[in-house]
Amino acid sequence: MRKFLPVPVRVFSGWVLALFGAGLALGMVPQPAMALSHMGLVEREMHNGVAVLHRSVCARDPRPGHMHCHAHVRVQADGRPMPGKVGGTMAPNALTPNAILPSGYGPADLRSAYRLAVRGVPTTLAAAVDAYGYPNAEADLAVYRAQYGLPPCTVASGCLTVVNQRGGTKAPATDTGWAQEQALDIQMISAMCPNCRILLVQTDDDTTDNLAAGVALAAARGANAISNSYGGPEGGTHGYGPIYHHPGVAITASAGDDGYGAEFPASAPFVIAVGGTKLVRAPNVERGWKETVWTKSGSGCSTVFPKPAWQTDTLCTKRMMNDVAAVASPATGVAVYGPVGPTNTSGWIVFGGTSVGAPLIAGIYAAAGSHPTGARSLWMRHGFLFDVIAGTDGTCGGTYFCTAQAGYDGPTGNGTPKGKGAF
Repeated sequence: MRKFLPVPVRVFSGWVLALFGAGLALGMVPQPAMALSHMGLVEREMHNGVAVLHRSVCARDPRPGHMHCHAHVRVQADGRPMPGKVGGTMAPNALTPNAILPSGYGPADLRSAYRLAVRGVPTTLAAAVDAYGYPNAEADLAVYRAQYGLPPCTVASGCLTVVNQRGGTKAPATDTGWAQEQALDIQMISAMCPNCRILLVQTDDDTTDNLAAGVALAAARGANAISNSYGGPEGGTHGYGPIYHHPGVAITASAGDDGYGAEFPASAPFVIAVGGTKLVRAPNVERGWKETVWTKSGSGCSTVFPKPAWQTDTLCTKRMMNDVAAVASPATGVAVYGPVGPTNTSGWIVFGGTSVGAPLIAGIYAAAGSHPTGARSLWMRHGFLFDVIAGTDGTCGGTYFCTAQAGYDGPTGNGTPKGKGAF
């Protein structure tokens, strides 16, 4: 059973002041408009008999018409991010002999788990749409890619482009949680498609209107795949469905981190809804890895959107989510180099949440090339996916809506990547 552990106010305040003081001592100036209220409660997840603590970096926004990101960061008991380096030692490059690697799965781990050898081509453009600004996007991405031996991807070279929702270069105000989300997004795209160009669209805020505008801009800029690691209630979203439909463009969305229940935009008919798993090494099985449902993954039957023609499940008469899944449990999370607090200080941290899967799957689509059928291929070619048959993300009367089974189920869709054949 998961327990919610509120971060003590005195400890949390001390952390903020400590980070602020450290920033001043290093000559750093805290970024303006850094929001701290976004942080979710600390949660407990058991892994191999050990309690793993994590929290959402974007708490649910109660205001109508607002979305929240789906990233979860591993934390210590006082709510601070868990150090993402084994022993806390910086390694100049993962290729260096005896280098101490970051905690969390890196690109080689993810490619091994999902049997991927996809590289992509420099002409392919993969996009991530997020709210607010992230001033260290290029610098943090450079550290991540150097650590894992990936080719540089800079603004000057044309590999990385960062724009606001109108296509301009004036960045929106910065928000810590959304900046962490952006680090996760562009680094997971890099892991799956290291030779792709990356477009990062930063919208003015987290409203449904502005995020949808970001998606429209990414499509207009020629993105081959567009990742959306956020969501919110379905109410009032029916009119936004067409904005998330661009034939020939793979538009992915994370399923949510609150357990069983449908969220938009993952529930939009033409979006590729990405659920979450717990991914662990398993030397005793042929694959070398095994997966079960992450207990907090979203899934469910839409109450708003019609069922796409290619969905063949029998109990949901409307759009059923999900279509596919990937690692999401923070206990088996991924390594990211990004903001560690409310200053412009960066470091290695470990992330989970269904926010991992949306850019990871978008990166695979981008690397795979042309994909005019979008989510349809995941239903038609499910033999190219690993079937996840154990676990649940909630209570649904024992149905596939929230319970894994052989074949299709809500939490993991048609399965997780097994090469690029399904993409």
